[in-house]
Amino acid sequence: MAKNREFLNRRLHSLLGVIPVGVFLTLHLVVNYSATKGVEAFNSASKFMESLPFLLFLEIFIIYIPILYHAIYGVYIAFTAKNNLGRFSTFRNWMFVLQRFTGVFLIIFIAWHVWETRLAKAFGSEVNFDMMANILDNPFMLAFYIIGVLSATFHFANGLWSFCVSWGITISPRSQVVTTYVTLVIFVILSVIGVRALLAFI
Repeated sequence: MAKNREFLNRRLHSLLGVIPVGVFLTLHLVVNYSATKGVEAFNSASKFMESLPFLLFLEIFIIYIPILYHAIYGVYIAFTAKNNLGRFSTFRNWMFVLQRFTGVFLIIFIAWHVWETRLAKAFGSEVNFDMMANILDNPFMLAFYIIGVLSATFHFANGLWSFCVSWGITISPRSQVVTTYVTLVIFVILSVIGVRALLAFI
């Protein structure tokens, strides 16, 4: 019974990491990328997202609860998993370890980002181009955000590979190699989008 529950928890953890969390990450990066087209373009995109119907419902049930579950169970996996780097220094073992490290770091990064933006909005601040420009004007915060974006894009891309394996989509070694290259491309594309968006604010 315990093994079945853990199996289902891992499946749910993997699924939520792709849908809806991965979809939200991609959408969030694309919206932020509008900053590369100027202040008005970003503010318009931001206002459009803020004007979505049932926004609070969407944020709670499509973003916050899935992220919270994924984060909590991810920490459990990170601190109970047995890493094999000492014995098997293979590419996949390194990806496994980096997945855990980036996951723990992202909990800190996302909490800070929510504090600086969503909670600030709750206290009357407006989430716009100027808010992000003020945050990223600090070189340390810029570096922190770049590391955060790269951690998020890696965690999603590598998690997508794990999702395909754990859900039986890629079974053969060849299909797993192909998926490795596909997810690498996804990581690079999303990273470029994310980092360019950050740099546009400065």
